Amino acid sequence: MFVLSRSVHRPVVAPFARAVDRSFDDAFERFFATAARGALGTRPSAATAPRTPALDVSETDAGYTVVVEAPGVSRDQLKVSIEGRRVSIETVDAPDAATGDTAAAKPQPDTIRVLHRERGVARYARSVNLPAEVDESASQARFENGVLTLTLTKKVPTGATRIDVR
Repeated sequence: MFVLSRSVHRPVVAPFARAVDRSFDDAFERFFATAARGALGTRPSAATAPRTPALDVSETDAGYTVVVEAPGVSRDQLKVSIEGRRVSIETVDAPDAATGDTAAAKPQPDTIRVLHRERGVARYARSVNLPAEVDESASQARFENGVLTLTLTKKVPTGATRIDVR
Protein backbone atom coordinates (compact mmCIF):
# COMPACT_ATOMS: atom_id res chain seq x y z
CA MET A 1 0.00 0.00 0.00
CA PHE A 2 1.31 3.41 -0.95
CA VAL A 3 0.52 6.65 0.76
CA LEU A 4 1.06 9.89 -1.10
CA SER A 5 1.24 13.15 0.75
CA ARG A 6 1.99 16.64 -0.39
CA SER A 7 3.91 19.25 1.53
CA VAL A 8 2.52 22.74 1.25
CA HIS A 9 5.14 24.28 3.51
CA ARG A 10 7.59 25.17 0.76
CA PRO A 11 6.31 27.72 -1.79
CA VAL A 12 9.30 27.02 -4.06
CA VAL A 13 8.03 23.49 -4.61
CA ALA A 14 4.48 24.59 -5.58
CA PRO A 15 5.03 24.71 -9.40
CA PHE A 16 6.70 21.30 -9.32
CA ALA A 17 3.90 19.88 -7.15
CA ARG A 18 1.31 21.22 -9.61
CA ALA A 19 3.15 19.55 -12.50
CA VAL A 20 3.25 16.25 -10.62
CA ASP A 21 -0.47 16.54 -9.81
CA ARG A 22 -1.28 17.13 -13.48
CA SER A 23 0.86 14.13 -14.47
CA PHE A 24 -1.06 11.89 -12.06
CA ASP A 25 -4.38 13.30 -13.29
CA ASP A 26 -3.42 12.64 -16.91
CA ALA A 27 -2.25 9.12 -16.10
CA PHE A 28 -5.49 8.30 -14.26
CA GLU A 29 -7.54 9.79 -17.10
CA ARG A 30 -5.71 7.64 -19.67
CA PHE A 31 -6.03 4.53 -17.46
CA PHE A 32 -9.76 4.90 -16.92
CA ALA A 33 -10.35 5.77 -20.58
CA THR A 34 -8.51 2.56 -21.56
CA ALA A 35 -10.43 0.51 -18.97
CA ALA A 36 -13.76 1.93 -20.16
CA ARG A 37 -12.82 1.34 -23.80
CA GLY A 38 -11.97 -2.28 -23.02
CA ALA A 39 -15.13 -2.88 -21.02
CA LEU A 40 -17.54 -1.08 -23.31
CA GLY A 41 -15.80 -1.50 -26.63
CA THR A 42 -15.92 2.25 -27.26
CA ARG A 43 -13.97 5.21 -26.07
CA PRO A 44 -15.75 7.51 -23.59
CA SER A 45 -16.76 10.78 -25.20
CA ALA A 46 -14.98 14.00 -24.30
CA ALA A 47 -18.29 15.34 -23.02
CA THR A 48 -18.30 12.85 -20.14
CA ALA A 49 -14.90 13.79 -18.75
CA PRO A 50 -14.19 17.53 -18.66
CA ARG A 51 -10.64 18.58 -17.93
CA THR A 52 -9.68 21.18 -15.35
CA PRO A 53 -7.70 23.88 -17.14
CA ALA A 54 -4.85 25.84 -15.55
CA LEU A 55 -6.10 29.10 -14.06
CA ASP A 56 -4.49 32.30 -12.73
CA VAL A 57 -6.45 34.95 -10.80
CA SER A 58 -5.08 38.38 -9.90
CA GLU A 59 -6.72 41.34 -8.21
CA THR A 60 -6.53 45.12 -8.34
CA ASP A 61 -8.58 47.71 -6.49
CA ALA A 62 -10.95 47.94 -9.47
CA GLY A 63 -11.34 44.29 -10.39
CA TYR A 64 -9.95 40.86 -11.18
CA THR A 65 -8.07 39.29 -14.05
CA VAL A 66 -8.66 35.60 -14.72
CA VAL A 67 -6.43 33.81 -17.25
CA VAL A 68 -7.42 30.30 -18.35
CA GLU A 69 -5.60 27.93 -20.69
CA ALA A 70 -7.94 26.23 -23.17
CA PRO A 71 -5.84 24.80 -26.02
CA GLY A 72 -7.62 23.27 -28.98
CA VAL A 73 -10.84 25.20 -28.37
CA SER A 74 -12.38 27.82 -30.63
CA ARG A 75 -13.91 31.10 -29.44
CA ASP A 76 -17.39 29.81 -30.35
CA GLN A 77 -17.02 26.86 -27.99
CA LEU A 78 -16.32 28.95 -24.86
CA LYS A 79 -19.09 29.78 -22.43
CA VAL A 80 -18.41 32.18 -19.55
CA SER A 81 -21.08 32.81 -16.94
CA ILE A 82 -21.01 35.10 -13.92
CA GLU A 83 -23.32 34.80 -10.94
CA GLY A 84 -22.43 37.25 -8.20
CA ARG A 85 -18.95 36.19 -7.07
CA ARG A 86 -18.88 32.90 -8.99
CA VAL A 87 -17.27 32.78 -12.44
CA SER A 88 -17.76 29.60 -14.48
CA ILE A 89 -15.94 28.73 -17.68
CA GLU A 90 -16.81 25.72 -19.82
CA THR A 91 -16.69 24.56 -23.39
CA VAL A 92 -19.77 23.65 -25.37
CA ASP A 93 -20.11 21.78 -28.63
CA ALA A 94 -19.18 23.73 -31.73
CA PRO A 95 -21.94 24.75 -34.16
CA ASP A 96 -22.80 21.86 -36.44
CA ALA A 97 -24.05 21.88 -40.01
CA ALA A 98 -26.50 19.11 -39.14
CA THR A 99 -28.28 21.33 -36.61
CA GLY A 100 -29.10 23.99 -39.17
CA ASP A 101 -26.56 26.56 -38.06
CA THR A 102 -25.07 29.09 -40.48
CA ALA A 103 -22.72 26.53 -42.03
CA ALA A 104 -25.71 24.59 -43.41
CA ALA A 105 -26.74 27.50 -45.65
CA LYS A 106 -23.52 27.22 -47.71
CA PRO A 107 -23.14 24.39 -50.21
CA GLN A 108 -20.80 21.79 -48.71
CA PRO A 109 -18.04 20.03 -50.69
CA ASP A 110 -17.53 16.29 -50.35
CA THR A 111 -18.26 15.10 -46.83
CA ILE A 112 -15.12 14.29 -44.86
CA ARG A 113 -15.05 10.88 -43.23
CA VAL A 114 -12.59 10.25 -40.41
CA LEU A 115 -10.67 7.04 -41.01
CA HIS A 116 -8.50 7.09 -37.91
CA ARG A 117 -8.47 9.44 -34.91
CA GLU A 118 -6.02 9.60 -32.01
CA ARG A 119 -6.49 13.23 -31.00
CA GLY A 120 -9.63 13.91 -29.06
CA VAL A 121 -11.49 17.17 -28.60
CA ALA A 122 -10.96 18.36 -25.07
CA ARG A 123 -13.82 19.58 -22.92
CA TYR A 124 -12.96 22.05 -20.18
CA ALA A 125 -14.90 23.15 -17.11
CA ARG A 126 -13.75 25.37 -14.27
CA SER A 127 -15.38 27.62 -11.66
CA VAL A 128 -13.87 30.06 -9.22
CA ASN A 129 -15.38 32.07 -6.37
CA LEU A 130 -13.99 35.59 -6.10
CA PRO A 131 -13.90 37.66 -2.90
CA ALA A 132 -16.32 40.31 -4.25
CA GLU A 133 -19.22 40.36 -6.72
CA VAL A 134 -18.51 41.10 -10.38
CA ASP A 135 -20.22 43.68 -12.60
CA GLU A 136 -20.99 41.67 -15.74
CA SER A 137 -21.82 44.72 -17.88
CA ALA A 138 -18.42 46.35 -17.29
CA SER A 139 -16.39 43.14 -17.69
CA GLN A 140 -14.60 41.92 -20.83
CA ALA A 141 -13.38 38.61 -22.27
CA ARG A 142 -10.59 38.08 -24.81
CA PHE A 143 -9.47 34.78 -26.37
CA GLU A 144 -6.13 34.54 -28.18
CA ASN A 145 -3.91 31.55 -28.97
CA GLY A 146 -5.78 29.16 -26.67
CA VAL A 147 -5.73 31.52 -23.68
CA LEU A 148 -8.90 33.13 -22.32
CA THR A 149 -8.37 36.39 -20.42
CA LEU A 150 -11.27 37.76 -18.38
CA THR A 151 -11.07 41.33 -17.12
CA LEU A 152 -13.74 41.48 -14.45
CA THR A 153 -14.82 44.72 -12.79
CA LYS A 154 -15.79 44.65 -9.13
CA LYS A 155 -19.39 45.59 -8.44
CA VAL A 156 -19.82 48.74 -6.39
CA PRO A 157 -22.33 48.09 -3.58
CA THR A 158 -25.57 50.04 -4.00
CA GLY A 159 -25.99 52.87 -1.56
CA ALA A 160 -22.25 53.10 -0.97
CA THR A 161 -20.85 56.59 -0.87
CA ARG A 162 -17.38 57.94 -0.46
CA ILE A 163 -16.57 60.57 2.10
CA ASP A 164 -13.43 62.63 1.61
CA VAL A 165 -11.27 62.96 4.71
CA ARG A 166 -9.83 66.45 5.18
